[in-house]
Amino acid sequence: MAGKVVSHVSTDQEAALCRWLDGRFCRSTVEIRSYMACEFDLRYSHSGCIKLLARLGFEYRKPKALPRAVPAEKQEAFIALYTGLLNDLSEDEAVYFADAVHPEYQTKPAYGWVKAGSNPAVPTTAGRGRVNIHEALNLETFDAPFVEPTTVDGVSAAQLLTKIEARNPDKRLIHVIWDNAAYHKGPDVRAFLARPDCRIHLIQLPPYCPHLNPIERLWAVMHQHVTHNRHYPTQKQFANAILKFFRQTIPNNWKTF
Repeated sequence: MAGKVVSHVSTDQEAALCRWLDGRFCRSTVEIRSYMACEFDLRYSHSGCIKLLARLGFEYRKPKALPRAVPAEKQEAFIALYTGLLNDLSEDEAVYFADAVHPEYQTKPAYGWVKAGSNPAVPTTAGRGRVNIHEALNLETFDAPFVEPTTVDGVSAAQLLTKIEARNPDKRLIHVIWDNAAYHKGPDVRAFLARPDCRIHLIQLPPYCPHLNPIERLWAVMHQHVTHNRHYPTQKQFANAILKFFRQTIPNNWKTF
């Protein structure tokens, strides 16, 4: 027997529908209409269902993506470790934060102050190439050694550690803090650390905690200076602008950041 066609549901049915929807994330009205037909013997059209959902306070949108949570105690333990490290740091020691960044060759429109009523525009790019930067940052001196690998991997990680050591000939011990990427603890890095004269001591950040790495702020500054609202006719010009920022802008202007 076919169900009856109606323009509304009862108060109790509305409450039941709301409870059912609260425990789900329905991608279309098909599932919702099927539920109503089975549970209430009611037949709704697609448009009618949309109107009903709107009246009940539901809207069609995607969920917000949340970063994977890391236990608070692991973050607190790292902060305590880092604080203790700085408090006990001797003159022949140094601390660097390190990571890799991959700015893409594409126009990045960003908010800015413009005259009311104007319609600013910036040309887009056709390519999607990128520049690979493996870099470290000393928060005390703002020394920022980096390498420009074709691919960020264990080889580039070892090259970066080599560069850090070379720039700190007077340091007995150099603490390098970076994330848990596989190339940061692979065979190339292990071989580097196994050298008898190695002066690098690695410290790993807690998983999924980029906010604990200050070098992320450097990436944000780089985008502000180089990529936001800027168009580069060629990928080579884009790459040169990125490298110029790291080679010249940081050493000459780090106090203004």
